[in-house]
Amino acid sequence: MIFILCVGLYTSRIVLNTLGVEDYGVYNVVGGFVAFFSFLNGAMATATQRFITFELARGNIDRQIATFSTAAIIHFTIALLIVIIAETIGLWFVCHKLVIPEERFSAAIWVYQFSILTMFVSIVSIPYNAAIIAHEKMSAFAYISILDAVLKLIIVFLLTIVSFDKLIFYAALLFSISLLDRLIYGVYCKRHFRETQIKLTFDKKLFREMTNIAGWSLFGNIAGVFYTQGLNVILNMFFGPVVNAARAIAVTIQGVVTGFVSNFQMALNPQITKSYAVGDLNRMHTLIFASSKYSFFLLLLIALPIMVETQAILTLWLKIVPDHTVWFSRLMLCILLIDTLSNPLMISAQTVGRVKVYQSVVGGLLLLILPIAYVVLKLGGNPEMVFIVHLIVAVAALVCRVLIVGRMVSFSFLSYAHKVLMPAISVFVLASSISVVLFHIVPSGGILKTIIVIVSTLAITGTAIFIVGINTTERHLLLSKITRISHKIHE
Repeated sequence: MIFILCVGLYTSRIVLNTLGVEDYGVYNVVGGFVAFFSFLNGAMATATQRFITFELARGNIDRQIATFSTAAIIHFTIALLIVIIAETIGLWFVCHKLVIPEERFSAAIWVYQFSILTMFVSIVSIPYNAAIIAHEKMSAFAYISILDAVLKLIIVFLLTIVSFDKLIFYAALLFSISLLDRLIYGVYCKRHFRETQIKLTFDKKLFREMTNIAGWSLFGNIAGVFYTQGLNVILNMFFGPVVNAARAIAVTIQGVVTGFVSNFQMALNPQITKSYAVGDLNRMHTLIFASSKYSFFLLLLIALPIMVETQAILTLWLKIVPDHTVWFSRLMLCILLIDTLSNPLMISAQTVGRVKVYQSVVGGLLLLILPIAYVVLKLGGNPEMVFIVHLIVAVAALVCRVLIVGRMVSFSFLSYAHKVLMPAISVFVLASSISVVLFHIVPSGGILKTIIVIVSTLAITGTAIFIVGINTTERHLLLSKITRISHKIHE
């Protein structure tokens, strides 16, 4: 992840400088618009992950094969349906509603077509990815992700030397990488997992069970797509592609930082599902609380130094820093901290399978983000207000998730608040307060000040986690691990 972080930040900088702010914005608003149609697939993806992991815990190979085959057929059908929608309704919207400079319109259409192909490939890959996660073979993701990062680094080099339209060329090469990733995942699964074989038989009962969960998840996924890509579109409609470029940079930072936490949570998610499958609710509670709290702390260690020194980091990284990027980045990292707490709760709701109330309440709240943001902009609000609206609704959604999932799997809100929320809030307030004061009292000194503040913020955050974020048992365990590693190093 450290390697991917460095490569990701470097490639984003070169892509922005090579394409230019306007083309970079065009790519992200057009390519991102295709994700609007992923709500159909996203709903089914959650069900696929749940059922594959569930059946693996039960150990019935015939049932595992039936589950994988059914999931693969459903995802292929969804992929075709999305292509049809994207090439009709979606293409009309891109041509008539998005704000795209006339001289770049043709390139934007090419980007749109390659983005549709990339979406198709990612959808049909989901059952294979779900199988890898269910088997907890995280090393496969590590190696393939490194290959993916290296190939994107090669793309950056090619962008600087080709005479062909760079925007079209960039979209085409990204599609090629996604296709290669799909092939590698497919080969790996067929060699290592017996159940990843597609049989053209359709289990109607299993199909009903999967689509029942997916049907209610669909509502939540529509909300997710609307408040992410929808915000991108309304920013384009009110402020044009330059603001989309600022958001795209903030999203890049968010994505790179998320990688550290998502891999940690990816390792725990199958364990949450398997604990419920065998009826061990106590272990499930422990995993939910641990995943929420430790993910928050891990993310805070990375995010807080970036939030304090955002301007300096962006200037060093990009050289060209579009307007609004600094506060976009800070606000999106705050939203990410809230979502990090929420993810284990979402996994738990999917695991239990009773998602009707969960998706209705949480999805309904998240759907409010787009209309509220639109009204705020219509009344003259600045672009940052969109993310402030998102942050407020995300906090409300977290509270609802805790209450609903707590009733599903028998833990109280007070228990979650005591074991997760209070330590998280205490560490955040303490570490951010001291770090901001430090930022203002350290004399200006260019890169030297930035290094001092970042290193100090890391130390402050780590100390706050150790003192107020973890309990005595966790503290002793951490010290014993550090001692063991120290002894190995000295040997």
